[in-house]
Amino acid sequence: MPLDLGRTVLQIDEATQSIGRDIDDRQTRLTKLLEGAQGVSNDEAITKSQNSLDRPYMAAQITEELIGSKPPNQYSGNWSTLSVDGSHIDVDRHLPVPCYLINMGGCILSYGDTPYADFFNEPTLATTREDLYLSDPGNANNEELISGPLLGILRSVQEIEYLVEKIQDCPENQPLLALVDGTLVLWGLSGQGYRPFVRNTILAERFFPALEKLRRLAQTRTITVAAYVSLPRTTEVTNAIRCSLCPFESSLCQESCSHHRSRREPCDQANGFMDRELFQEILEPYSRSPVYKTNPTAAQEYYGEHQVYFYYLNSGNEIARVEIPQWVASNNDLLELGHSLIVEQCKKGQGYPVAISESHEQAVINGSDRQVFHNMVLEALERQGLSSYTSEKERSKSRPWL
Repeated sequence: MPLDLGRTVLQIDEATQSIGRDIDDRQTRLTKLLEGAQGVSNDEAITKSQNSLDRPYMAAQITEELIGSKPPNQYSGNWSTLSVDGSHIDVDRHLPVPCYLINMGGCILSYGDTPYADFFNEPTLATTREDLYLSDPGNANNEELISGPLLGILRSVQEIEYLVEKIQDCPENQPLLALVDGTLVLWGLSGQGYRPFVRNTILAERFFPALEKLRRLAQTRTITVAAYVSLPRTTEVTNAIRCSLCPFESSLCQESCSHHRSRREPCDQANGFMDRELFQEILEPYSRSPVYKTNPTAAQEYYGEHQVYFYYLNSGNEIARVEIPQWVASNNDLLELGHSLIVEQCKKGQGYPVAISESHEQAVINGSDRQVFHNMVLEALERQGLSSYTSEKERSKSRPWL
């Protein structure tokens, strides 16, 4: 029986009415939260956020001030931006051949006296056992199939590696903004979801060497690097305010708070807010927040000198999160250059970096592409005289029953 839309719409109406009733209360609480944050000294915020690891929520580490707004510097001169993005087709158990496809796409856009644009993409098919599995060098019997979330993580790593590779094609005599879509924090590797050899293979053998190559390239030419997160749902700064306002010891915090809610005043003022809601109230168009250090357990344990910092940016249309490596955060010239050039990208893209939009168009694999790929695999098998069986469930989807 299909979805009962009549019953569904009644529930949707009831839910939206409840949200509407909460708007005034949320605005009052948000105003009170920001007023409280403005009353916290920088030293107190820095100290409390640095000692927040034993609290039941993840709070950003304050490096400058708790909240604030900084306008961009005006940049005039020649410059380029490089952006890469990726898309993939996962391992499909309905196909007779185990395989996945990663498509890398991107663009180089140069501005100034000699405008220039280059667009590119590169598909890579993985079919061998070495490509399909991560193996434990200490025990050949330990393997992890690269599929699902793990394939998404690997693709993110390949995006950074591809970014490094394509820098050599960019003009050397002008500043370069290197952009990726998404985050520099491989959140999926946090916790106990993967065995140690998986984390080591991805981080120590692939991800960190790519970040280190970026850092070394930036020592030979002017490069600033950033990862751009549209519509972020993170709460690290909200939790830093929560931590800064909290008058209680962390042991009591463990009893009365969870990772997203508190049952005590004044900490409960932060309940339910995302960082972007705070900065929507604070940031003028194209201004950014102070720089913060992200504080996930995975970063503390594994990232070493490749710690990730971030700030929030009013792009003109939304509050975005911009993540940067430690070596950019600690270099004020590169930090301000990145802010200025990302603003220019957002202006050209009507509130979103135009280079990321273009790289997405080069990388995206749409539904028809996926079906064509599926058919190409089956046809290639048939040309070789090999079986091209599939599951009965897959066959049933392609033929009507009634």
